[in-house]
Parts: sequence; structure tokens; C-alpha cells
Amino acid sequence: MTDVLPEGYDFTDPDVNWEAIPHDKFQALRLNAPVHWIEQPQSSRDGMLGGTGYWAVSKHADVSAVSKDSKNFSSSENGAIIRFQEGMLREMVEFQRVMLLNQDPPEHTTTRQIISRGFTPRSIGALEEIMADRAQRIVADAVRRGKGDFVTEVAAELPLQAIADLLGVPQEDRAKLFDWSNQMLANEDPDYQGEPDLAATEILGYAMTMAAARREEPKDDLVTKLINADKDGRGLTDDEFGYFFIILTVAGNETTRNAITHGMNAFLDNPDQWRLWVEQRPDTMVDEVIRWATPVNVFQRTALDDVRVGGVDVQRGQRVGLFYGSANYDEDVFDDPYTFDITRTPNPHVAFGGHGAHYCIGANLARLEVRLIFTALADQAPEIAKLAEPRRLRHGWINGIKELQVSYA
Repeated sequence: MTDVLPEGYDFTDPDVNWEAIPHDKFQALRLNAPVHWIEQPQSSRDGMLGGTGYWAVSKHADVSAVSKDSKNFSSSENGAIIRFQEGMLREMVEFQRVMLLNQDPPEHTTTRQIISRGFTPRSIGALEEIMADRAQRIVADAVRRGKGDFVTEVAAELPLQAIADLLGVPQEDRAKLFDWSNQMLANEDPDYQGEPDLAATEILGYAMTMAAARREEPKDDLVTKLINADKDGRGLTDDEFGYFFIILTVAGNETTRNAITHGMNAFLDNPDQWRLWVEQRPDTMVDEVIRWATPVNVFQRTALDDVRVGGVDVQRGQRVGLFYGSANYDEDVFDDPYTFDITRTPNPHVAFGGHGAHYCIGANLARLEVRLIFTALADQAPEIAKLAEPRRLRHGWINGIKELQVSYA
């Protein structure tokens, strides 16, 4: 169907997501054209190969199927990021294949095995006590101030402190990580100044200095585990470690920060759910917050062969957009998906990238952070209230909130 969407409509247009996640348009696709061609001007696909646009994949079943199919779909060919800033060069897209996010098996398998050393259940469990204490102190500090921006004072703080703890970064340097990650992801937003390339260079320099120090003087931390070989094989190269540091700094900070902020906003819009959380603390809360937020709206794959997706023929070399922000509201999977329900079960959301090879390696850490911060808020700020509507981030693929003014008592 050619009239499902307005002419020229593109889900990766930063102005679209700046206004809101377009749930009405996604629903129209799911019902009428679950795999739909989106034509793009050159400026919207700079750096990409594979034709003049992409296939928008909107249904949960199709997003899940493509996520699990590394044989027919590549994360490496054009990378996982569906849209870069205008003027992106092809060689820069290809250079980013050093990132885990943009690798295919067998390279991805090897890199992931190394990185997973730092994300075992035991490693994350060892952080829980210190993170629970940090969450309580973060909220206590916010409550003392009385009111303020929830994003910077609460939502961003625990992920930043957790990343600093994981990597052995001095806590006083976490402000640098916050600033660099904002610059890297927010270059399309008029409120943010800075050069994303410069910020990436700063993070890489910081990471490589840290790696060199750990090679000279190993410590009991994630960096030391990642850069040194173990009995099963090699450690990360300097480039691999530097780009892993970028992913952890940006993805581990930005995504969890936005999940927590969207979750708080949903609680404030649904006071019955907030009361339920304060009084009963159901375990199902965490995954409903993450489903509702879906901080990464879309990643992409590139077809390695001619293949059918949702009954549509996708040609070799064409790009497909996996719209998690649509799949997580699919009526075929979720009863009453537009209702925020912290008792929802089952909750098979795909906010961590589906369940294929690229399933988020930090998913358990993110879940822990969400649970701990909302536990601290329920303990210390049960009367939290919204002072103004949230201000959204202008971005092509991140579902972000940059400011949420609240009072804590």
C-alpha cells in the first residue's frame, strides 16, 4: 500500500522523534504494511550502501526473526546505526566495524566472548550492594534539594556511577563521561553544543590511557580482564577496547538514563501504578518500564541474500530497520499495549535488541539499575510530582528525554 504513510515520511527523521514516538504511524504499518519501503534523500543515508532507502519492519514477530538471523542479515555491512549526520563518509561507517555492535560472526562471537568476562551474573551481583547504596544516596541528595531536573540529578547518575565502578574510572571523572556521551549522541539537538567526532576522540584517548596503565599495573577490574588474554584466548586490542569503552559509556549511560526517565514520567502520568509500586514492589515493574521506554527506537541490518521478511521480498544489499519502538507495542503480542501496567506478564519485549547474537550484553546490569533507583525513589520520595512536561531529545534513533522537572516531596 502506498498511502499508509504521508509522502516522504521517514521514521528516522530527528524531527519525528523530537515530537513523540509516532505510535499512530507504527500501528498503521503493523495493520496494513508490516514491512514497508521508506524512500530517503541522499542526505538522510550518507555513508550507507544498499539503495535509496530502507525497509521499515514494524511487527514483533518480524523484528524478532531478523534479530535472530545472522545468516541472512549483517550488522557489519552498513553498521547497526540506521542514520548518521549529513555528510557521513563511507570509510567512517566501515571503520566502526571494530565495535561489537557492528560485527558479524565469527568476529562478533570472539569479541563478545572477551567482553562477556565482565558481565557474568557473578560480576553484576558483586556490584549490587554498592549500587543499592549509591541509588539511595543519589535519591537522598535529590530529596534534600527539594526539586530539580530528574534526568541529571537521578536518572543519569546511577548508570554513570555504575560504569565508573565497572571500569575503575575515578568517580570524579564521571562528569566527563556524561558530557562526552551527550556530545556524541545529541549533535542533532539544538540545545547541545559540541563536536561528536571530537567527543569520540576524547573517549578513545581516555580509554587507551587507561588500558596502557592496566597493562603496566593490572588491577581487579573490568579493564584488566578485557585487555589481557585468559586461558581461552586473547584480550581486546587497543582499538577494540577503545570502541567498547565508547559503547559502554554512551549506550550503557544513555539508554538506561532514558529508560529510568521514561519510567518516572509514566509513573507520574499513572499515579495508580506509582502507588502500586510504592506499596507492593512487583518484580514485573522493571521490564514494563523498559518496554514502555524502548530507549533505542531502531537498529538496522543489511540483507546478505535475497530473503523474505513478513511476506515481502527483500533484496540482497538492502537495509532493514528493526523498529523496537513499534514491536514493543504490537497488539498481537501485548494486551492493551498503550497502557502502562507494571504487573504485565509475560512481557517478551525486544528493547534489548531481540534475542539473537546482538542481545544487549548489559541487559542484566540495566535491569538492576532500574530496579534499584525506583526502589530508592519509593523509599524516600513517594510523593514525587511532575512540575512540567518532559522535554524530548531531537534524535534519529534514540527515544530520549533531556529534561524532566519534578518536586521530590
